[in-house]
Amino acid sequence: MKRFGLKLSLNDPRWGKDNKPQANEGKKPGEGPPDMEQLWRDFNQKLNNLFGQKRPPNNNNNDNNGGGDGGNRPDITGGVRATAGAIGAVVALIWLASGSFIVQEGQTGVVYTFGKVSHTTGSGFNWRWPYPFQSDETVKVSQMRMVEIGYRGNIKNKQARESLMLTDDENIIDIQFAVQFKLKDPVAWLMNNRDEEDTVRQVAETSIREIVGKNKMDFVLYEGRDKVAFETQQLMQQILDRYASGVLVSSVTLQAVQPPEQVQVAFDDAVKAGQDRERQKNEGQAYANQVIPTARGAASRLLQEAEGYRSQVVENATGNASRFKQVLVEYQKAPAVTRDRMYLDTMQQIFANTSKVMVDAKNGSNLLYLPLDKLIQQAAATDAQAAAARAAAQAAAGTPPAVNPTLPSDLMPSVEVNRQRDQRSRESLRERESR
Repeated sequence: MKRFGLKLSLNDPRWGKDNKPQANEGKKPGEGPPDMEQLWRDFNQKLNNLFGQKRPPNNNNNDNNGGGDGGNRPDITGGVRATAGAIGAVVALIWLASGSFIVQEGQTGVVYTFGKVSHTTGSGFNWRWPYPFQSDETVKVSQMRMVEIGYRGNIKNKQARESLMLTDDENIIDIQFAVQFKLKDPVAWLMNNRDEEDTVRQVAETSIREIVGKNKMDFVLYEGRDKVAFETQQLMQQILDRYASGVLVSSVTLQAVQPPEQVQVAFDDAVKAGQDRERQKNEGQAYANQVIPTARGAASRLLQEAEGYRSQVVENATGNASRFKQVLVEYQKAPAVTRDRMYLDTMQQIFANTSKVMVDAKNGSNLLYLPLDKLIQQAAATDAQAAAARAAAQAAAGTPPAVNPTLPSDLMPSVEVNRQRDQRSRESLRERESR
């Protein structure tokens, strides 16, 4: 405004005028209102001077026909044109600048030409033709999106129409799960879907109902949860690809898998009963695994002992028969020598298992010493060993052991037998010496 020579002070008598002296210059401030027509003419003249336009020459006819100031009236048509051109240029610049837009990192810009997708842009500063020729829309392609099926926000906020499903064994199961996905084609995401997230939610619900309907209830509740989630993800991706929705399913997470609340108590009781049954079966199997090998080991040991005893008896009998045959051959060759040898061997065996008493028969002593205490102790030890063996045999057979009292009077017959045996031995010795 200073460049045009305009002043904005209302107290200035030359407000809106140039620096040329005016006829009313001598007037005091505030004596009369400014001439608005003159202000408009001055403004147009400044615009003409600015854009290099000259005022056309005066028309004499107009001067003659007009009033006293007809010759000084400027042509305002050029000023109006200049003003309109300047305003139009500014509006055109603003209109062209409205076609610029910025796409953030991780986003993709989609440009429409008369409502039809023309091209996509990457991140950064971009420009398109302004409205109404073209328009733009940005889509977050790197953002991980999520939809919830069977609940909203919290698993306690259930959506029964989405979560209740029918299994293959005609049982109802309650499933809440979440689907995470991102975009692989922003154009398909915008153009092929009316309600994008609702489309993904319906596809997820359809897929899991198909997978659950092919499996048993126990399989879905326990060991098959990971498999159900994986198969649901695969089926969702196939359906979304057929729909050309531009979605890439990242994961399917089962939040809660359980029977309906109405039968939860009865189902828990059935589960506990099944667990008790499995526990008892495991305990019985563990006891069988402990007892059966022990019994098999004992049977194998008894068989081996019997086999050993049989081999021992057979070998002893075979050895005795062979020895008898050898003795028979030697006896036929020398009967006397063989008899003496057999006698000595027999006595050696007898004296090896009994207490020995040495008697001096040549000196004619009639004193015969018998170690009764030793004989009694030996007999008691022998009877104790026999009783222990019988008790062990009865315990193995499952019968109570029999009581076998040992009294000193029971030892007397054995002492007499030993005495008679010693007498016969001495008589035989005397006969052999006399010969």
